[in-house]
Amino acid sequence: MITAERLRVLVEVAHAGSIATAARRMGFTPSALSQQLARLEREVGCTLLERRATGAALTEAGRLLVGHGETIAGELRAAEQAVRELRELPAADLSVGTFATAGQLLLPPAMRAFREAHPRTRLRLTDLEPPDGYDLVVAGELDLLITHRYPGVELPPARGLAREPLLADRLRLVLPADHPRAAARRLRFEDFAEDDWISGDDRAPSRVCFQSLVAETGVAPRVAYETRDYAGILALVRAGLGVSFVPDSLLTAADRSGLVVRDLSGRRPVREIYTVHRDRPPAHVATMVSLLAESARRFR
Repeated sequence: MITAERLRVLVEVAHAGSIATAARRMGFTPSALSQQLARLEREVGCTLLERRATGAALTEAGRLLVGHGETIAGELRAAEQAVRELRELPAADLSVGTFATAGQLLLPPAMRAFREAHPRTRLRLTDLEPPDGYDLVVAGELDLLITHRYPGVELPPARGLAREPLLADRLRLVLPADHPRAAARRLRFEDFAEDDWISGDDRAPSRVCFQSLVAETGVAPRVAYETRDYAGILALVRAGLGVSFVPDSLLTAADRSGLVVRDLSGRRPVREIYTVHRDRPPAHVATMVSLLAESARRFR
């Protein structure tokens, strides 16, 4: 019979990329973990891992079993938390994954209110660049994820998870203060076909959004500078080196001197910000979700 413990070993090896690293994280010897994996393979009747010099790679059966293992591990942690709450014991901790902007603007007031309501609960933060983090919530390694989706970017699957809208974060056009079109009454994307643009690299969600706007208009503006750092983007725009789209939330706390912030006529692209957690979240997770929603309302 497959046991949850052996499934947990397989999941940890999949996340770690090698038996040695997984053993170190779990406090076991590589030999002990290898024995657990060998027994699991005998129980299911097929090979789950291909041992390589550089680590361990999952077979097709291994990937299938890891998906179930992540779900089961998350359910077990949720069950433990439910029992803890039933016994009126404080939650051991609350682990939150977030991206930079939310961590700077939305989380601090929510965390302060949460700490006042739950002074004995430890808060743990993990920096994650969307769309990363869904698998950590499924596996129970994160209680709550704050993430986003830019236009043109597909949402990751959310099996066994609840995804709740938190904030519609409008993307604003940012120009140097002395740009020839800065004072124009109406601005179209096509008006900037000859400008240098500043955007993320090819894999960045902001770049995918930019390319989707390009596809809609048929123009082909040039991305002259690539960076995911929005503070760097604003500095480049302020220096007159190009134009860019920047989330409205970030602009509220930024130095806007030397910049003009405008909207395009007929196009209002929005970065959607979500909270992601397991279905039927424990009370302390639901409390943080509610506090984040209040923080987002104040921000709006």
